[in-house]
Amino acid sequence: MPLIDNCGMKLWFEETGLADAPAIVLGHSFLCSTKMWQGVAPSLAADHRVINVDFRGHGRSGEITEPFTLYDAVADVVAVLDHVGVDRAIWCGLSIGGMVALRAALTYPDRVSRLVLLDSGADAESAVHKLRYGAMGLGARLFGIDPFLSAIARLMFGNSTRRGRPALVNEWKREFSAIHLTSILHSLDALLKRDSLLDRLPSIHIPTLVVVGEEDRSLPPAESHRIHARIPGAELVEIPKAGHLSAVEQPDVVSGAILGFLSRAGGAERA
Repeated sequence: MPLIDNCGMKLWFEETGLADAPAIVLGHSFLCSTKMWQGVAPSLAADHRVINVDFRGHGRSGEITEPFTLYDAVADVVAVLDHVGVDRAIWCGLSIGGMVALRAALTYPDRVSRLVLLDSGADAESAVHKLRYGAMGLGARLFGIDPFLSAIARLMFGNSTRRGRPALVNEWKREFSAIHLTSILHSLDALLKRDSLLDRLPSIHIPTLVVVGEEDRSLPPAESHRIHARIPGAELVEIPKAGHLSAVEQPDVVSGAILGFLSRAGGAERA
């Protein structure tokens, strides 16, 4: 699969679907990878050119050795799109992937034709979460991530999934544990220091779908409701029995919501 260089950062991505169809770029959650979309991407690929990107420090992309911002992650995705010759794409992201997509719509509006924002947020990190997650980051720096996997799982998965599908939760706990620790810490720092976009959201005038798991504890539904209320004409879908990783927990429902939205939104430009 392709691996490109963007200013010294190795970025891995995969392409599926139809080469001459509207392009959709997928951005995963913190601590995840392109694997997060394995239950959703095949449905999208039936009518789209799907470009699934590993963010820096995750999956098969290069490890992070110095601080960065979410705007650097936007530039990474733009570099991938440039490499494959895509001028405009549907940007679909979950959690940090949604934060990156929002910043792309505001800083590179000519590169974004539609937005799909799953379990994401547009505000700066709260003081309470900065303290809580900062403490977890310090603990991980001292003891590694493994002692915190149960707490992370509670943030990532809804109660329904943790009770009913423990094998899935354990599979992803192994995925979280495998990520380069320094990359995790730099990514967490970028999340904790992110800027608020709330006042800028009304300037987004492209079709937008906001999706959130009803049991999301990491970025609760109220965060998605705030985005929905501020982007003109945005649609909102809540996914039952899903937490933060709604695309992993309820992939068929998420796929249906995305495809329904794209159908109503009238498609998108060809690559």
